[in-house]
Order: sequence, then C-alpha cells, then structure tokens
Amino acid sequence: MLSPKICLCLTGTTIEEDLKMIEKYRNWIDLVELRVDYLSKDERLAVRNFPQAAGLPCILTIRRRIDGGNFVEGEASRTTLFARALAFADQDSRKNFAYVDFEDDFNVPSLQDAALAFGTKVIRSYHDMNGPVLNLAERMQKMRITGYEIPKIASMANSLSDLTKIYKASKEVGDFDHIITVMGPFGQPSRILASQFGSYLTYTSPEGDDNKLKVIGHTDPKTLNEVYNFKLIDKNTRLYGITGFPLSITDSPKIHNKGYREHGMNAVYFPMRAENADEVIEFADTVGVQGFSVTVPHKESILSDLQQISAEVGEVGACNTVVKRSNEWIGFNTDTIGLQKALENFLGTKRLAHKRVAIIGAGGAARAAAYIVKQMHGKACIFNRTVSKAKKIADHYGFKYAALDADATDILSNYNDLIIQTTSIGMGANVRPDSEGRWPLPAPETDPLYFYNFSGNEMIYDVIYKPEKTPLLVRAERAGCKVENGYSMLLNQAYAQFSIFTGVEYE
Repeated sequence: MLSPKICLCLTGTTIEEDLKMIEKYRNWIDLVELRVDYLSKDERLAVRNFPQAAGLPCILTIRRRIDGGNFVEGEASRTTLFARALAFADQDSRKNFAYVDFEDDFNVPSLQDAALAFGTKVIRSYHDMNGPVLNLAERMQKMRITGYEIPKIASMANSLSDLTKIYKASKEVGDFDHIITVMGPFGQPSRILASQFGSYLTYTSPEGDDNKLKVIGHTDPKTLNEVYNFKLIDKNTRLYGITGFPLSITDSPKIHNKGYREHGMNAVYFPMRAENADEVIEFADTVGVQGFSVTVPHKESILSDLQQISAEVGEVGACNTVVKRSNEWIGFNTDTIGLQKALENFLGTKRLAHKRVAIIGAGGAARAAAYIVKQMHGKACIFNRTVSKAKKIADHYGFKYAALDADATDILSNYNDLIIQTTSIGMGANVRPDSEGRWPLPAPETDPLYFYNFSGNEMIYDVIYKPEKTPLLVRAERAGCKVENGYSMLLNQAYAQFSIFTGVEYE
C-alpha cells in the first residue's frame, strides 16, 4: 500500500475562499475535497471549473445534513448539482473532478456511469455520526457495487475503546483501496495513523476557531506534516503517545516528534485521549504502542495496570511515563526530574534549606513537587480543596497541610518563599486588562489563590504552560513576584521520557 494521501476539506461559502485555503496549505496536501454543501447557492452553480482552478485532484462532495453535512434542499436538487459538476467532461482529466463522493444509499446509475466514463473515481460512503461502525469488511464489500468504487466508512468514536474496536475491524478489510475515518477527539489517532488503519487517505481541515468541522476533530495539514511527520509513517513506524483526559492542550508531540526526526528514527508520538487508564493499555496492546506519557487524571490510576514500577513511582505514588519491555508495562516518573531541574534553574540553587514552600494541589504533579522539595531539604505545606488528599501527601513527607481557601491565608503567608502551583486551574484561561486598563478581579475558577494578596517577595512556579502566563502568574508578576511557567518542566521531563522510550539522549 502506498502512503495515504492528505486531503484538505474545503468548507468556504465561496469558491474564492476555498481557493485561498488551497494556496495556504498547498505544500502539505495531495488533494482537496470541495464541500459544495457549504457553498452559497449562487456559488454552487459554478463548481464545474473548480478542478482546473485548484490545480490539484479534487473530490466532489455534496453532503446531506443527516450524514453530517450542510445540504438540506432535497435529493432532486442534489442530483442536479452533481450532474452540473460532472457535465461536459474534458479530455484533460486534470480539468475534471478526480473523485465524486456518493453515499451508499444514493444510487443514480447515470451519474455513476458518467463519472466512470471520464475517469472520475467513485467514493461510496457511509456515515454514522453517533457511534462506531464495526462490520467494516462486510459493509465495504457490499458498497463495491461494480468493484471500482472506493468504499468509505466514517463513524464516531465515543471512547478510546471504540477506536480499539474499529482498529481490530480494519484488519479484516480486503486488499483494495478504501477509506476509514474515525470522527471525534477519540478518533484522532486514526487520522494520524491512517497507514496502520489501511486508509487510502486522511482528511484534514484548516486550523482556527472558524473550523466548521470541529465536531469531526480534524487536524490541519501543516500540523499533520510538521508535528506528526505524517509522510514518514509506515507499517514499521514505532508508536509512542500521550494519554489523559480531556487532553485538549499538549505540546509533547512537538517535542518528541522533533527528537525522532532529528535522530532519523522511524517513530511517531501522538495523543490518545481516554477517560480511564484501562482503555489506554487495551489500545496500546492492540495497536502496538511501545510507550506513552501519562497526564491528568491517570497518573495514579495507571499504576494498577503496570507490572513493574521505578523507585520514584513507588515513592511518589504517581506515574507519568509507561514503556513496554519484554511484554511487560513498566512505569517511571520523569516529573520529578523535570521539576527538579526547572526549580534549580528558576531558584538559582540546588537547596531549599531554610525555605518554606507552598504546594498547591494534591495530584500527581503535587506528589512530585513534595518529593523534590524534600530532596532539596525544604519545608512545605500542601494546600488542597480536598483536605484529606493534602494530608495524605503531607503525612508521607512530614509536611504541613491545609485547606485551599481563604481561611488558609495566614498559613500560606508562612509558606510563601516559593509557591509551586500544580493544579489545572488556569489552564487555557486568558486574562487581559479592559479598554480602560483595569484588570479583572481574581476568580476561583481561573486562579487557585484568588484569596491571597501577593507581597511581591514570593517566587511562583506554575506547572501550567498554556497560556504562557496564567491569571495567577499575571497577578503575581504585577505585584513584583518572580514567576515562571511549567514549560521548562515539560521540556526536562520530555527529554527524560525520550531517553526511556528510545535509549538515546534527546540532545
């Protein structure tokens, strides 16, 4: 099988808008899908000349609302539009649509005959917007009415377990061109690993908030190529990834895949969203993932799925790195390495003697922070909304603990030489002054220390790195505090993971 093609879905309301999008991504795509159903009614009448203007192979698609599209005018109108777009075929095939997408229940022999007569390949598609389709082989055989069609099945994964089942079903499909696409955030691996799923192509969409196909969960073509090294992925590619939930923000693929690329390794690292850790192990075992990073909320729950753990995992009680060796899953914790190096650089010292540290949160990152503060000979207090979780960590290291609320202000004031913020509060949040230069008041949902007034002498390290400055860091910096986000920790722990996965230093 040849490397899967990269198809850009065009959902502009005008042909001019779609042509501009082609130029933006031309260097990263092999073909485009013209979604006529998104064009304005006047623009739909002019699609016949689109392939020549595009200068790339084009798929003609007029998708109905029931199949996840935007066309509502009825089948007679849709049939007429198909006929207009395919009419007056040119002897130069580059001026014709290279493909036309007909749903499996749309049977107009004259249209199919016209397409085949002039070399336009027919994609025969089926869509399930609600759940996974698992009888892929049986359904695809029925969709190949003449034997020349390219069957396409697009279905929704509602969990990583759904994706695992679809992957297993993909191995039963025969040796003919076909398209398998799994929609939704859980389906992202199917689009990156199109070659492993046996798909003829993978669909992409333009980046940005105006992406009309967000529900499908497409990646943009540039990211697919430059972050995930898509064109280099084949059946022999070693697979690594990151899991968590919702896992909406992560720079880890950029770091790891850059390392593979610069070391000349045939490997790829990709997101595996999962609501529970068991699903990740099942997917990894099935697809052949050799190692993966673990982020919230699975750093503790993953432990029950491991056959061995490192000393750091045993001490911290949390795992952020899993690798398969001799058919066993082994857990490591590189958060400790990453955070210690980041703090040493931030503080300019390797010791916290005579320093009082506030650790905000009681999850896996907080456990790593407590471990490092102890190693650096500091004293700490663990602050968390659920006090029992804070107490558990504090008791283990001989630290203090307190509730994370306004009643703890005095205690926090006694442990404010260094504040390490480890919760997810503030992730993705953005804070700016209004038009009159007034800053918003701190809010509990975006600032875990909303109740605390900084003196300016505190040093604040926030493990969040997106946004670059959380509302907490913005407020602390405005008060004169020295602040730093968690990107340095991310880099350091990722470099250590890379070495565990590959046996090679990242450099």
